Amino acid sequence: MSPDFDYTWVAALTAEIGLVILLVVVLVYDRFLKAENRRRVGLLTAWGSFLILIAVLVLWFFFDLPDAQASLSESLMWGGMIRFDAIALVFEVMFLSALIVTSLIAMDVPRLQRSEFYALLITATIGFVLMAAATDLIMVYVALETASISSYVLAGFLTGSKRSSEAGMKYFIYGAFATGVMLYGMSLLYGVTGQTNIYVIGEMLSRGDLLAEVNAVILLAAAMTVVGFGFKIAAVPFHFWTPDVYQGSPTPFTAFVSTASKAAGFAVFLRVFTSGAFGDISRFSPTTAPGWWAMLVAMSIITMTLGNFVAIYQTNIKRLLAYSSIAQAGYIMIGLVALSQDGSGAAMFYLLIYIFTNIAAFGVIILVSNKTGSDEIKDLYGLNRRAPILALVMMFAVLSLAGIPPTAGFFGKFFLFRAAIEAGLWWLALIGIILAFVALYYYLGIIKYMYLYRSDEEEIPIPVSRAAKVGLVVSIFFVIYLGIFADSAFEWTRQAAAAFFTG
Repeated sequence: MSPDFDYTWVAALTAEIGLVILLVVVLVYDRFLKAENRRRVGLLTAWGSFLILIAVLVLWFFFDLPDAQASLSESLMWGGMIRFDAIALVFEVMFLSALIVTSLIAMDVPRLQRSEFYALLITATIGFVLMAAATDLIMVYVALETASISSYVLAGFLTGSKRSSEAGMKYFIYGAFATGVMLYGMSLLYGVTGQTNIYVIGEMLSRGDLLAEVNAVILLAAAMTVVGFGFKIAAVPFHFWTPDVYQGSPTPFTAFVSTASKAAGFAVFLRVFTSGAFGDISRFSPTTAPGWWAMLVAMSIITMTLGNFVAIYQTNIKRLLAYSSIAQAGYIMIGLVALSQDGSGAAMFYLLIYIFTNIAAFGVIILVSNKTGSDEIKDLYGLNRRAPILALVMMFAVLSLAGIPPTAGFFGKFFLFRAAIEAGLWWLALIGIILAFVALYYYLGIIKYMYLYRSDEEEIPIPVSRAAKVGLVVSIFFVIYLGIFADSAFEWTRQAAAAFFTG
């Protein structure tokens, strides 16, 4: 081995290498299991993901990898295709956490006790991890497609269900269209610069004369690229797939796609649009912002508004959480359009807490629907009498989504709104606050149904397996923990977000 070999090149792909190994192990392990022991595949996936997460954290905290003081050129790896920085590691923690908890709660769904389901979850996670680290347009596309194709199959995994098949088909059609438009936008960017690395493109466009010549093309490229990214985060007007896919997909995958996929979409969104690849943002202010900035602000407002108001009229709990997820994307976009370290750090903090919050909510839905055979809101009536633990978990999850203290959701919204105000966008923060109050109507309604309404079946208990208990307890623990120690957790994501603006 060469004495000049740089181990950071391997460390940069720790999560990806670990996930590929886990993927092979899961597929092989399943071949030696009897049919009645297939639940162990989910347990293996959870334990394997946990070990990979430990490896990532050990590299970070004990070996100081990556180096926070490293320059852009030093942190670019593998020919400039990925960047090994704190941002990538924060998102790796999010994705692996989502994979662990999703694997645990999926163990209670008999039709998902197949190695193929967990293998596809792992493959999608590999794509998410690469999306968070990608710094080249080619890598962005490859990573996004790796995640997307796996997700299309997972959405339609229940082949005996017409609703699941419909969800998979709709997800595929919308996704293929959005990706095609995004790819054409990226080709325009390559056409005017001759480069695919987002930081090299940003450096070229920082020269005002070049940007002035191709400004219209850059604006068009930005708009078309937003189509692909907007689809991944379920922002209006690219949200149409969300309610149908959430309702028809296997509920564990719904939990996964609503959290990990959204976080990956925002990771690449933030990475690309803060790199300068679509115009210089180093001297950002609302009056000197690039042309695409107003488009993102409008998307944020409309997304928050539509998501919250349409959620009020839903009678299916998965569709209600789908529109809630759309509204949450609008809130997170506030951190994006602030174009500041505080704003990006707040967006990352919100995504971190959202993973635990939403997976906890969907975990309860899985256990309830296993018993009732449906996922209507009325199935939650009297839940406190049937399963007090599930009602308590759902209550904390809903309070966090609503942004009520002392849950982490309150501080997530607080940091986002504060970043907007500091960026001079007080009016955007005010709109977000007003719409957060609108959301209280349907969020608190869920708690009302569980604790105040009665059900004819409330004497029938809902069983909760050990794996599900662990997944739900871990999720709610972090919802509360990240609320109590919000400042230190936010500082962690805020310091990581500095890498967005060191290009």
